[in-house]
Amino acid sequence: MPAAAPRPALFLDRDGVVNVNHGYVHRAGDTQFMPGIFELCRNAQAAGCALVVVTNQAGIARGYYNTAQYHAYSGWLRGTLAAQGVLLDGIYHCPHHPESGVGAWRRACACRKPAPGMILQAAHDLRLDLARSAVLGDSLSDIEAGRRAGARLLMMLRADTSARPAPPADVQTVRDLAGARAALQPWFAQQNRARHSG
Repeated sequence: MPAAAPRPALFLDRDGVVNVNHGYVHRAGDTQFMPGIFELCRNAQAAGCALVVVTNQAGIARGYYNTAQYHAYSGWLRGTLAAQGVLLDGIYHCPHHPESGVGAWRRACACRKPAPGMILQAAHDLRLDLARSAVLGDSLSDIEAGRRAGARLLMMLRADTSARPAPPADVQTVRDLAGARAALQPWFAQQNRARHSG
């Protein structure tokens, strides 16, 4: 039986896209989900897209929480999303920081965004087609990571779309996740057609 064709993915930043960025969130009690995240993810799944979270976690490097606490929180996050019908295919994190960190966590690396390492690793692990994939983030480093990885569609969540610095011209900017979901509908439809024509 031939191997399944690589799938497109929707890559999501975590803090500021999946959950409200309160700063180094690592406890369930501190978590507030972004309005519209469940609907957006369910739409992506219905189109046959993988869902992958890629997140810089410098709080580990800075000693605010440890890897065990991070993984426990990620497990809770997966379970909470699953209860809403959202099944994550992967959560990838970078625990490093090049300047502010303790021990081995303080170093330059290939995984911290804007480097594309997490996206490339996910593509390898999960057999993803980056040329058909989309990246949704709330910072220019998210966008640059997607660009370097070769993602097809780059989208930036920014409540103030006139804020500076402005993203590059090829980046779609949306005010909220409802706007992201609307803007991604043509991409979802295209992935659905490709899936059913194969």
